[in-house]
Amino acid sequence: MKPEKHGAAPAANFNSEKDVEANLRARMEKAMTDLQHDMAAIRTGRASLGILDHIRVDYWGTPTPLNQVANLHVPEPSLITIQPWDVSQIGAIEKSIRASDLGLNPANDGKIIRLPIPPLTEERRKEIVKKLHAGAEHHRVSVRNIRRDGNEAVKKLLKDMKITEDENNRAHDEIQKMTDVYMGKIDAAVKTKEKEILEIR
Repeated sequence: MKPEKHGAAPAANFNSEKDVEANLRARMEKAMTDLQHDMAAIRTGRASLGILDHIRVDYWGTPTPLNQVANLHVPEPSLITIQPWDVSQIGAIEKSIRASDLGLNPANDGKIIRLPIPPLTEERRKEIVKKLHAGAEHHRVSVRNIRRDGNEAVKKLLKDMKITEDENNRAHDEIQKMTDVYMGKIDAAVKTKEKEILEIR
């Protein structure tokens, strides 16, 4: 989880504070989408296909996403089944899962891999929550960086006399409001995910 690097369009490209706000909104939305994607890959006590998103299988020498070499299903809350399209890939798939940081133990019957999702220990839950908060902080930093870019772009518009002092003030207020909204969205998403991780079934 890295802070947002998508560079802002150079400030020179903005002709109004509305352009700046639209650019910032798109970038903050992207930071939020990235966070949701990262959170989907975090293991909770129940089976979720999202935890396998980052698994790559050595498919004839090419690292290939697991969902492109097999059908994935969640037949019950504590089990994922993986049915390779080519059964000769079973070994490679199992190897990729064992090598990942998921700490899961796949077993196969020659056709299907069964991936039991054991309940998380309390210690493991706490570790995962810690990781979740660290990742969320990266995304908060991204949103703050985007806000800073926006404020600088607005100042430049004022300096270039493309906007009035009033528009400048309004734009700064708007950027702060937008930042607060996205910070709130991050906090709410993290709270929901934390509850999911700590919930004991």
